[in-house]
Amino acid sequence: MLHAEQDSHIHPTGPLHPGANAGQEAVSSPLKAALSRLPDSCPPHGRGWSAAAASILEASAAKPGNVHPAAEFPDLSHAELVAAGLAIAPAMEQAAEVPLGRTILAAVTAARSVTRSNANLGIVLAIAPLAAVPDGRPANAAAIAKVLAGLTPSDAADVWQAISLAQPGGMGQSGQHDLAGPPPDDLLAAMRLAAPHDAIARLWADGYDSLFTGLVADLEAAIVRALPLNDAIIRAFLAQLAREPDSLIARKHGLPVAIAVSQRAAHALADPQTIPEFDRFLRSPQRLNPGTTADLTAAAVYILVRSGRLIADVPPPPPHPRPRT
Repeated sequence: MLHAEQDSHIHPTGPLHPGANAGQEAVSSPLKAALSRLPDSCPPHGRGWSAAAASILEASAAKPGNVHPAAEFPDLSHAELVAAGLAIAPAMEQAAEVPLGRTILAAVTAARSVTRSNANLGIVLAIAPLAAVPDGRPANAAAIAKVLAGLTPSDAADVWQAISLAQPGGMGQSGQHDLAGPPPDDLLAAMRLAAPHDAIARLWADGYDSLFTGLVADLEAAIVRALPLNDAIIRAFLAQLAREPDSLIARKHGLPVAIAVSQRAAHALADPQTIPEFDRFLRSPQRLNPGTTADLTAAAVYILVRSGRLIADVPPPPPHPRPRT
């Protein structure tokens, strides 16, 4: 149903090798330069700042088959992914104060204004429920479930409009809910119908536990091993792809192809020297873009950035004072 990146031919713009430009120091300066363009309303480690930082970090890691600084699509570049990540920050900053559908529509509208094609619909849909958790509550699966339980028909209408605006490629149809028709009254029910064919919809329908126990845990484990940050993101991405076939690839090319990609991801995870070969396999002769896995990776990075467990050289905001009783 949903994905962030167009499945188009990729044009390498530089050398591809695991660990290129890796390390906290290597990404820190460009990241800070990009984040400095955010408005003052998006303070460090706030919702918007964290969404932008996660988007840029995920896009800057040389994940096989995806856009990054050394490879682009004909209608989507790394610079556009950075611009889209920055564009969604103001909407995400307000996510706990406005309806979820309005946040998603505002973020997608802002991102589409700075890109030639859909750049980050899947990222917006994956991160927005996390950003909507109110202050004072841990952003865990239970809190996110409470956010999603409060969805209204107005949220459904806004999300339907956002998806239509993004015009993502490879969208599946549940049969009951067609984007060309009216939005559903129950958005969560529509996500449940799409869940067997789309990992982002499945996240909404089945809960965020799988994200915390999967990608977030993988990323934390890689960081504990003192891997450079880019390498940690690539390793977490490969672990997720090995664990679960990418739903975008499955929709566009069939489940057997998606399973074959997951098997190759497992091999690349076990032997990082084969990552360049795996990357070439994803780019030619078939264009196999694991875009949904990249979206989920960005959401995992968001969780760690928002909590201050990543980008340690930027101090987290002071704790909110407890309300007086």
